[in-house]
Amino acid sequence: MTLPDPEQLLEHLYQQLKPRIQENTALVGIYTGGVWLMERLLKRLQTELGHDILFGKLDAAMYRDDYAQRGLKTSAHPAYIPFDINGKHIILIDDIFYTGRTTRAVMNELFDYGRPASVQLAALINRGGAQLPIRPDMVGADLPLQAHQSFDLAMNTLGRLSLSISESASPAKPGADDHA
Repeated sequence: MTLPDPEQLLEHLYQQLKPRIQENTALVGIYTGGVWLMERLLKRLQTELGHDILFGKLDAAMYRDDYAQRGLKTSAHPAYIPFDINGKHIILIDDIFYTGRTTRAVMNELFDYGRPASVQLAALINRGGAQLPIRPDMVGADLPLQAHQSFDLAMNTLGRLSLSISESASPAKPGADDHA
């Protein structure tokens, strides 16, 4: 498979995101890749729209339904929601959408902070395989993968994104990892 340039996918995502920004919209990046994307999108949106946009960051690790099997990640990030989410239009931003379990976990955590007016999901890539009735509202590309494959999004020291595919020796169990 020839992989697309993730910078072009980010541009495509930006074009879908920009018209959805309202006065009471906030962006929330999902660690790690979603935060990278959110920071890039946020900077450009604020420059082009000429006003600040509320933002936050969440890590789904503690809210996952498979937490007992996965255990505590050594690199868990603290939540950063420095605004009142009540009545806000929240746009969650993630890098790779797979089963929907990360999104569900992040929504559970988000609702611990209050009741947003709406929640939408933007993902750089939808790799197929959803196991829950959750789908991205905005997507850079739909790129299906086999269960034993995963996308790896990386960012270099200059902030440029790169994309690769890795393969596991055996097919992953359904729901084992919905992020990549």
